[in-house]
Amino acid sequence: MSHKKGSWVHLFLLLIVILVLIWSLIKPVEGYGVLLMEISPSVLVLLFLIARYNHFRFTTVSYVIIALLVILTFIGGHYSYAKVPLFTWIKDYFDLKRNDYDRFGHFLKGLMVIVIIELLVRKTALLKSKTTNFIAVCIVLAIGALYEIIEWLSTKLGHEGKSTKDFLGMQGDIWDSQKDMALLLVGSILSLFFIKILYKGLDKSRQ
Repeated sequence: MSHKKGSWVHLFLLLIVILVLIWSLIKPVEGYGVLLMEISPSVLVLLFLIARYNHFRFTTVSYVIIALLVILTFIGGHYSYAKVPLFTWIKDYFDLKRNDYDRFGHFLKGLMVIVIIELLVRKTALLKSKTTNFIAVCIVLAIGALYEIIEWLSTKLGHEGKSTKDFLGMQGDIWDSQKDMALLLVGSILSLFFIKILYKGLDKSRQ
């Protein structure tokens, strides 16, 4: 993919993300408090990537992953993770105990391992190897654990009101954080099967 064509694809992805963001801001189900807590990290990452675009440009594979994960966050913020309609329907149809949109989101966040590997290969002395893949998985898990700690701190530094409970999205499961981390790990490991796609993209970007 040429540099110019890649830029147009990236712009298209950004446009889609912005449209979903605008939609998420329109009458969020649980109010703007929950929405802002859920989408703020993604918005900050998005602004950082835009600001650094001319200085460091990821491959299109990584931008597709980032766009997908950001959109998932905006959808979760709009409805609150426990009330995303499709997964509420799945819950009711299969007689499940909870809405599993947050579980689905944590599983897909494992795709971030591909973005981390690209960053490591391009910006450090690390080469394409199983060791690099392992380090990337560890970094993704560390990011996931940090987010779980932030969620926990939100209950300790503030008051445990409705907004905080909606932000946590535990739905009565005391093992919610552990299950989220387990799914993140599984998602990260499975994502490594697609790593050759990233490496092909990296090789082309260097030609």
